[in-house]
Amino acid sequence: MAKRTRFSSFFDDDYDPFSDMEQFHAMFDELIRHGFGQTNAKPGQPLVYGFSMHVGPDGKPRVEHFGNVRQGKITHEREPLVEIIDLKDEVRIVAELPGVAKKDLHMSAKNKVLHIEVTDTQRPFSKEIRLPEYVEEKTAKASHQNGILEVVFKKKIRTTRDEIPVK
Repeated sequence: MAKRTRFSSFFDDDYDPFSDMEQFHAMFDELIRHGFGQTNAKPGQPLVYGFSMHVGPDGKPRVEHFGNVRQGKITHEREPLVEIIDLKDEVRIVAELPGVAKKDLHMSAKNKVLHIEVTDTQRPFSKEIRLPEYVEEKTAKASHQNGILEVVFKKKIRTTRDEIPVK
């Protein structure tokens, strides 16, 4: 079985699309064992756990977790599924917040961190998102429609004066 390279195709004659499945299966078993092995779950309490995988701007794979299971413990608040899109002049954040009303949605941003919190007791969400760049907080534009929150920030233009500590 030939290992797929960066430039090989799923349609190459010698590529077996199932060659990496054994490694993926072992990784998934490990996630389940650590995520759900010993929990503080109560009957009727929802367990939400998921992850998304993508390649970061540095070319390295990134795994982002979401849900209400963290290190085997069930939390009251869920972390939403979030995608961060690093564009030339702006940073765009897309978060899935199903069933959340706009009045229950609260956000704050400072430097490279966006905090999202939902105060609805039926759908509590909370997530602190580390942004790839410093952003201008006052340029934030947010839209919330059909359970999807999109926030766009202009990137902060940093000068060498920003780097020098003031005494």
